[in-house]
Amino acid sequence: MDTPGETEPVASSAAADDTPGPALRVEVLGPLQAWQGDTCLTLGPVQQRVVLSVLALHANRPLRREQLIEAVWGEAAPAYAVNLVHKYISGLRRSFEPVRSAGSPSRLLAWTDIGYRLSLPPGCLDLEVFDREIGRARSARAAGELPEAAQAVHAALQLWRGPAFDGLTSPLLDAERERLGQRRISVLEERIEIDLAMGNDQDLVAELQRLVTEYPLRERLRGSLMTALYRSGRQGEALAAFLAVVRYLKEELGVDPSADLQDLYQRILANDPALARVVPPARPVAEPAGVVSGPELTVPAQLPYAITHFVGRDAELRRLDELVSAEGGDGLVIAVVTGTAGVGKTSLAVHWAHRISGGFPHGQLYVDLRGFDPNLSPVEPGEALRGFLDALGVPARRVPPTLEQQAALYRSLLAGRRVMVVLDNARDTDQVMPLLPGSAGCLVVVTSRSRLSGLIAAGAVAVPVDLLTADEGRQMLRGRIGPSRVEAEPGAVDDIIAVSARLPLALAIVAARAAAHPRFSLAALAGDLGQARGGLDAFVGEDENTDARAVLSWSYHLLTVPAARLFRLLGLHPGPDISVAAAASLAGVPVPEVRRLLAALCGAHLLDEVTPGRFGFHDLLRAYAVEQARAPGAGTEREMALTRMFDHYLHTAYAADRLLYPYREPLDVGEPAPAVTPTQVPDAERAMAWFVAEHPNLLAAITLASAGHDSYAYGLAWTMTAFLNYQGHWHDWAVTMEAALQAARRLGDLGGQAQAHRLLNLAYLQLGRLDEAGAHARQALRVFAELGDLPGQARIHLNFGRVLERQCHFQQALDQARKALELFRLAGDPPGEADALNWVGWYHSQLGYHEQALEYCHQSLVVHQGSGDWPGRADTWDSLGYAHHHLGHHDEAISCYEQALALWHDLGDRYQVAMTLMRLGDTHRAAGDQVAARDAWLRAMRIFDGFGHPEAAAIRSKLDLLAHGPPTEMGHR
Repeated sequence: MDTPGETEPVASSAAADDTPGPALRVEVLGPLQAWQGDTCLTLGPVQQRVVLSVLALHANRPLRREQLIEAVWGEAAPAYAVNLVHKYISGLRRSFEPVRSAGSPSRLLAWTDIGYRLSLPPGCLDLEVFDREIGRARSARAAGELPEAAQAVHAALQLWRGPAFDGLTSPLLDAERERLGQRRISVLEERIEIDLAMGNDQDLVAELQRLVTEYPLRERLRGSLMTALYRSGRQGEALAAFLAVVRYLKEELGVDPSADLQDLYQRILANDPALARVVPPARPVAEPAGVVSGPELTVPAQLPYAITHFVGRDAELRRLDELVSAEGGDGLVIAVVTGTAGVGKTSLAVHWAHRISGGFPHGQLYVDLRGFDPNLSPVEPGEALRGFLDALGVPARRVPPTLEQQAALYRSLLAGRRVMVVLDNARDTDQVMPLLPGSAGCLVVVTSRSRLSGLIAAGAVAVPVDLLTADEGRQMLRGRIGPSRVEAEPGAVDDIIAVSARLPLALAIVAARAAAHPRFSLAALAGDLGQARGGLDAFVGEDENTDARAVLSWSYHLLTVPAARLFRLLGLHPGPDISVAAAASLAGVPVPEVRRLLAALCGAHLLDEVTPGRFGFHDLLRAYAVEQARAPGAGTEREMALTRMFDHYLHTAYAADRLLYPYREPLDVGEPAPAVTPTQVPDAERAMAWFVAEHPNLLAAITLASAGHDSYAYGLAWTMTAFLNYQGHWHDWAVTMEAALQAARRLGDLGGQAQAHRLLNLAYLQLGRLDEAGAHARQALRVFAELGDLPGQARIHLNFGRVLERQCHFQQALDQARKALELFRLAGDPPGEADALNWVGWYHSQLGYHEQALEYCHQSLVVHQGSGDWPGRADTWDSLGYAHHHLGHHDEAISCYEQALALWHDLGDRYQVAMTLMRLGDTHRAAGDQVAARDAWLRAMRIFDGFGHPEAAAIRSKLDLLAHGPPTEMGHR
């Protein structure tokens, strides 16, 4: 059986005696077929045909084996999936090249250094031909060459023999079948419009009537049917077709037809002579030739949920459509959606982005840049870039340290791909520029209250968003409170729209109040609204009716006293969202009560439940809540609420940290304030999940605490250390520990300063910024010396050794470990002495003196026996395993690693369990036991995957190398 890297050589050149036969053709637009000349090939069992379908979607590009397995089986992949892939690849090779010489590489389905590559010449994949013909049709249509456009689009549709990959199923194929099916319908609509433009009206009526029955929600087909009927002299039937769609949409969805369809109805009703000559405009390019995102990157789908009752904005949507259509989908388009706060910039951008997302199959990225947030700092470009790189699947440890390097990596990843990037709430051009792709074919949508003149000057196109028109305001109210109430009190509706300044946010709040109280007359609501006077100064227009604060204060003052108090206190919270438990602590009330209050705020549209159990503000609402929290006389309540919030995060984080790193020297966090509700984290897995969810809130809390609550700033940074290190968030680790260092200085806490320098040394060590790591080690050493702390000095010497180890200065690292050993002995610190002996042994191993390493590590074990230091003992057993491994004592190495594993398991340190399992797998591999090696590496990988740790990728490489090369081994720690 052919297996890549074993009997199948890496593809380079074909053997001299292998004569190429007819080109291989693959057809996926229907039941899968493969042809060579006039011969239809036998493709084997169902799963083998699924494998070929996935390879065809990645034709002429290498596909990694693990990605092929994911595409074929998803989460249901069997344990022997690799063997099945080898079997199916071999079967396909036999079908394609039955007379291929033994030992020669396959020229059609080869194994490369990256993965499997199915080679298909141009024109030999029907999906590629379909894309090419659609591109030709659109180019011809744009140039006014309708006959050529018609010929091309008809040729494209004739390629379809049924649903794509008909009869086959897999996670990837099912998703692609749905997407391609939707695309086929869009192209069919385009073909009909071209035929209409060429005057084939009567021939189309019967086909359109059938299609409208089959796809009743496709308004584009409805419009084409109305046009065809009208041009065939059947005006009455055309009008009846419109009334039919009105009834259908009302009954099924409770909505009205689109503005375009309503406009067509009016033109037919008026016998508009232009209808007889109209040539439908070219539609924006829906998607590129590529059908999948590529084998190496995650396909992000970060667009927020689009609002249900989006209305109007027809002119802005047409302008945005024109930007994409004008570029033909091939150029970099930057649209800048501008306007005042609350006018609906984000709603418009997200609505349009969802509408055209199918044209960007390589993903959609989204970030709220918080450019005008009244309480949170704007998102730094580097923070946004790191979030995008994470969404694209780049491991945290591989993110470069500087902004320029991060931006360059980001641009490189997007090169040649079609990705949509939505940059919401941008503050200025400088914040946006590093986030722009360099690749043609990408789309960037920016929203901002500023005009971003610098970005416009650089080629971006402004799409200004004004207040709603009165008609759009009525449409919005009609959708939210029902047409009957709007039509019953037209004067009151006009008053509500006017006093709400035609601001979408204000109208949404009014509509929520009206919907919640259906017995209230709209006239009474309009009167209350007109009497409410408050004001968000940033949103006072030329007259008093353009005052958004009046709407917000009106809603706020209608809340119950407890709900209003919670709304006010939520203005103190610094993070992007808040959990139920954190809200309960902030307010000092039980969880069941705060749930009821949160529900009341959401019902009044003063708060959003952004994900289940987590709540956030729109920036205008946050601004209003902040104003209320800072109102005169609220100082005492404000300070008590902040203390409860900080205590909630500190005590929950401390408990979670003890589960992740249980043998760490404890920190005195005191007792929480009364009425604080820490989140319960019963085990390490849920502790990690809590840290992941609260990560941005904890960072924001540290920033807030740094402005007057230094003990919390230091404590929160301390508790995040293990999480940030395990997850590879070493940038954040360095930032938080810098904040802790400054807090300790303000507190005059020399011990805290020394510990902050020590942890900064480790954070910069992980980042590879060795000069800064060394500088902080020297600072820590100075402060520990000033304190007379010999064990502290000794620990820093060990840390110095780790820096030198990274620089491959193993002898100097050994000298540092010896200094640490001397200081620990002088201080009478047996656990420290044992640790130092272990490091002395480890560096002997790095220098190749494995016998001496064994001696020192055995001494370490003897000292550890009396110290009760289980982590140190486990670490020493791991070092012994490493030394025995390199001496070829595989049985002894395995025994030592198993001793270390038993201790790590007892300690609950899953990170170290995974590290030791990784080395144990190396030893099993060296001993020739591939089954045991694979088992150890798989166990380690599952743990790292649970942490989201970048070491998981290294283990996947080891597993891949089991069949294709010598093992790699862990070096430094």
